[in-house]
Amino acid sequence: MYFGKNILKYKEDILKDLKTLISFQSISGENQGDCEQALNFILDKAKEFGLDSKNIKNIAGHAQLGNGGDLCGVLTHLDVVPAGNNWDSLPFELTRKDGRLYGRGVADDKGAALITLYCLKALKDAGVEGKNTLRAIYGTDEEKGMKDMETYFENEKMPEYSFTPDSDYGICQCEKGILQLEITAETNDGTTLNEFHAGKAVNIVPDTAYAMVDCSEYDDHNLVRFADAMDCDFDFHYTIDGVMIISHGRASHACVPNKGKNAATALVELLASNFNYVQLGSLCSFINSSIGLETNGNSLGIKMRDSISGELTVNVGSIQIDDKSAKAKIDVRYPVTMDGNVILYRIKKIASKDNLHVKVLSHLKPLNMDENAPIISLLKSAYSEVIGEEPELYSTGGGTYARMLDNKGVAFGPVFKDDTSNMHNANESLDEEKFFKHAEICLEAMYRLYTGNFD
Repeated sequence: MYFGKNILKYKEDILKDLKTLISFQSISGENQGDCEQALNFILDKAKEFGLDSKNIKNIAGHAQLGNGGDLCGVLTHLDVVPAGNNWDSLPFELTRKDGRLYGRGVADDKGAALITLYCLKALKDAGVEGKNTLRAIYGTDEEKGMKDMETYFENEKMPEYSFTPDSDYGICQCEKGILQLEITAETNDGTTLNEFHAGKAVNIVPDTAYAMVDCSEYDDHNLVRFADAMDCDFDFHYTIDGVMIISHGRASHACVPNKGKNAATALVELLASNFNYVQLGSLCSFINSSIGLETNGNSLGIKMRDSISGELTVNVGSIQIDDKSAKAKIDVRYPVTMDGNVILYRIKKIASKDNLHVKVLSHLKPLNMDENAPIISLLKSAYSEVIGEEPELYSTGGGTYARMLDNKGVAFGPVFKDDTSNMHNANESLDEEKFFKHAEICLEAMYRLYTGNFD
């Protein structure tokens, strides 16, 4: 029997603790208190299990087994994106239904985080003698730019070998660069658009947007006609302040914006079908003319692809316009062989034509690891031991802690290709049986890291 099977004896305890962990509304950038609660829950559990643990400035921490040889790390995050809309269950409550586990963070990434802790417990309880030092490292700011790992590695040593179960199986060899930007106008300079609100996180395709428009009855009738002709759902409400238009789309992770339906850009397109650029204002005019409904950056002049990681993607994650200000946030994921600074220059050049300002919120450089690296060999062998076949290597537009590891780590699991996790969408879930199969793979990989078995 391979060692990874040992995790199954803790199944009910894992589900019990996962219920508690999901209950923390640890939305990075919004609920810092809940983020700290989630971190402390994990670190307190580590102490209860007899593991060494350390809190790094309430933003990150680790649980540790052993103190010799090479430092090996498994990195996960305890923060989540906002719940969003259209759930069939309570997002911050673990729900077991039809063989699946539902809840915000089940797949991204609280489920995997809890598994790493129980893997350390399984190794300790079995009395495994380790050659190396093994750390389960936890952060609380992964979804908002990974400042947590910057802080962690300012205070702690970088592992020599690492993986992060925060993506799909098999092994993620490449991660696209991620450029997140805020684009602002000095004022809301539109003459018709009073308000526009959409999106809470730049790395999610917004599923809802609304605008308040001060317009004539003639314009109102035109908008209704144009709305009927578009591939999006709109509601019209009439108030004392004007017409409120609500746009309904479909959420998706920003790394695959084509799988969603952007309610914000659809609403901009509707407004632009009837109003001119002076009426809309410079920000909405820029979004309409330079992005529109595209997700490939063509109108921005940044459409590109490579054979390793595929094409560039663009997501308008939020638009916030009121009587005083106008700003939008966009997420650009670019191929691993391209230069993010060139992309930034092109966006700034186009935005400047509308007198818009561009601010870099986060810039995470691409990851491109050699397929013959020792950590990839170890993960291949662990996966093959449990599943019976070798995992494929792939690239992703998603961003994980792997890119923070100086080319010493990759993303590996927890989601299997034939499962639909709905990460960053409503009804985030995992197949329960596959979740515990991941647990077996994770423990087998951590066992091999701890014992130094890279074959």
